[in-house]
Amino acid sequence: MKKLTLSLFSCFLLVSAISAQVSDCGNIVSIPLNGNTYVTDGVHKRNFINEDGIYAWNDPSFTFSSWFKVSKPGQLNISLRAKTYDKGAKIKVTAHGKPFDISMKNKTWAIIPVGQIDVSKAGYIKIDFQGLEKKGDAFADISDIIISGPAAEEPLSFLREFETYWGRRGPSVHMGYTLPENEDIEWFYNEVTVPKGNDVIGSYYMANGFGGGYFGMQANSPTERRILFSVWSPYETDDPKSIPEEYQVKTLARGEGVHIGEFGNEGSGGQSYLIYPWKTDVTYKFLTRIHPDGKGNTVFTAYFYATDENRWRLIASFLRPKTDLWYTGAHSFLENFIPEQGNLTRKVYFGNQWLVTSRGKWMPVTKGRFTYDATATAGVRKDYKGGVEDNRFFLQNCGFFDDNTDLFTIFDRTANSAAKPKINLKKLPLK
Repeated sequence: MKKLTLSLFSCFLLVSAISAQVSDCGNIVSIPLNGNTYVTDGVHKRNFINEDGIYAWNDPSFTFSSWFKVSKPGQLNISLRAKTYDKGAKIKVTAHGKPFDISMKNKTWAIIPVGQIDVSKAGYIKIDFQGLEKKGDAFADISDIIISGPAAEEPLSFLREFETYWGRRGPSVHMGYTLPENEDIEWFYNEVTVPKGNDVIGSYYMANGFGGGYFGMQANSPTERRILFSVWSPYETDDPKSIPEEYQVKTLARGEGVHIGEFGNEGSGGQSYLIYPWKTDVTYKFLTRIHPDGKGNTVFTAYFYATDENRWRLIASFLRPKTDLWYTGAHSFLENFIPEQGNLTRKVYFGNQWLVTSRGKWMPVTKGRFTYDATATAGVRKDYKGGVEDNRFFLQNCGFFDDNTDLFTIFDRTANSAAKPKINLKKLPLK
């Protein structure tokens, strides 16, 4: 835990300045702005956040927002570690909805009291920073929010002693599906719906995960969306160029308009994507086939039902060498892959899961298990959730909402034989 280092005299001055009724300095906690702060308003002409916090902030159009989660109600005393420029500046600090106008004239780092708020319940606290007046080139540099009082007691949740990149991205959440034992699973089918307003740039709504890769859809930019299908090489490396020939994933077929390439950084292998303008509140269908080729390799093939075009589209078919398996590890996940977007909530529904065995038998998949990643496990972010709504599994993450779901919670949906997909597997496109 990062705590502000203060002398007893400094502690006395700080406590007196904010009229805090605390008995010792041990309850004063420093929350670094780096990792816990986002630009929530303003044109991103430049970045005013670095590893030391907000620096050289000179644009009055910017609003910065920081979040931390408290576990207890009560009084919360708030100060800043900050310095200003030239003849000083005036900023507005809004803490949990309560505004404070703060004037600063200190050109060196100092503890600047903000004020007190009353916290009625455990949950996330949001602190906003806005520039009001500057008499020099910039408003201020701000490195830390300093909190004390009953609501500042541990446990607290914020980014500390954790890698900033992953913490700012926010927690990834997963729904693992229970497959029948003693069956060779050849096909997995899933339906994906992103609700209106949840198509946040930087989101990957992964529908059909499996042992060795994944298949889903992404929001990549304001103008581009993708259907992404990747298969990892059995050769473990993050450098695609180091994979020996006999371990390289081979492309067997490519769908219309599909880009084929390679990827690294998370293991290496073959990657394919189709640029496709999927829409919110529209359900899209994903179908994946995995089967051994009888020669010590496995074939992975992905199909996407383009609802807007009323047709199944082949994305790609890959051969993974030195692998002999059927469909294993069926799961879905939701992640944010742009750290600057980790303050925005996104949600996705996964419904009507089915599998087909190697004998051609269709079976519904009705049980899911919720899990999350290391960011959530470390307790630095608590904005993660999963469950069942309207007989569909859902996942939700990021945005600093208060509810969260326990690790390994099991969820069930109801099977509906009338919803069995009407797909002639033998007539799916092969190229």
